[in-house]
Amino acid sequence: MMKDLDCGSLPICGDDGMLKGVITDRDIVVKCLAEGKDAKAMQAADLAQGKPHWIDADANIDEAIQMMERYQVRRLPVITDHKLVGIVSQGDIARNYTEQKVGEMVEHVSARKPMQMS
Repeated sequence: MMKDLDCGSLPICGDDGMLKGVITDRDIVVKCLAEGKDAKAMQAADLAQGKPHWIDADANIDEAIQMMERYQVRRLPVITDHKLVGIVSQGDIARNYTEQKVGEMVEHVSARKPMQMS
């Protein structure tokens, strides 16, 4: 489906329309192909892990940028009344912001997280 839609992520919603998770192209590579599993046999729930980060439809672009930077994600589901209404991506923001602001956002989102020692 991602190939057909030319996108890098897909939201997973329940029958109630509420966001349950997000699957990214990276999830498929890391959790399926790298482990030698058959991608066609995998279920969406097997790939989407953790609580998805999202933003309210009433939030402004600066809030979306802050969320992307904080959680190092390139896409954020947009929610209203607990239901998915869309997804905002770095590309969407890039089309509406200055080059400098976009450069800063990409730098923060793409930065490697420091390794945690236990």
